[in-house]
Amino acid sequence: MRSLPWFLAPSSPAAFPDPRLADADGLVAYGGDLSVARLLAAYDRGIFPCFGEESPPLWWSPDPRAILTPSSLHVAKRLTRTLRGGGFRVSWNRAFELVVDGCAEDRPDPWILPSIRAAYCALHRLGHAHSVEVWSDDALVGGLYGVQRGGAFAAESMFHRIPDASKVAMVAAVRGLFRAGIVLFDVQYVTEHLQRMGAFAIPRADYLERLAAARAIEVDLRALALDPSLDDPPR
Repeated sequence: MRSLPWFLAPSSPAAFPDPRLADADGLVAYGGDLSVARLLAAYDRGIFPCFGEESPPLWWSPDPRAILTPSSLHVAKRLTRTLRGGGFRVSWNRAFELVVDGCAEDRPDPWILPSIRAAYCALHRLGHAHSVEVWSDDALVGGLYGVQRGGAFAAESMFHRIPDASKVAMVAAVRGLFRAGIVLFDVQYVTEHLQRMGAFAIPRADYLERLAAARAIEVDLRALALDPSLDDPPR
């Protein structure tokens, strides 16, 4: 049974209603704040914030939900040649704030507001949010960032400044994170771009079951090594 989205007062506890009670668009709640405690509570329940300048925080849990797996990841022949060519270098958590800035610049409908930037940078400083950087020589040309909860990684946004750079970031993230022990890679929605890379939708109920199991797994991503050129990702 679905209900109207809940209102969260800024002073309310960092808790959320059952995401299964979201409205038809996946909106679970509105209001609250972007504190570390509230953001972690949201991701623990499969909920994420997305809102515009004139809006209070909006909290979403869409049905269906999009994920990527190593076996579903599709690397086109041209991208495979790019990866093998060695023209890009990837890194992990080297330039988190610059990646967030790149994602904010790359979107026609900016939702990475200063408050969102500050909130995710706070998560990063505490070890809950991570970034993949893609470099050409010494220039940052692409990347992605997301939030880790145990064995789950929720990719938030990605960007590119030259062709294929965001795809390189995604391939490096999926292959590297699953090798490190991540078992659930969430990409929120199946966009045309993500579908070409192998993202697929599952029912929210299935996603929430996978999330609960993944959160119980301890995964240390502090020393993650990324190599997108590897040809045999884990299954």
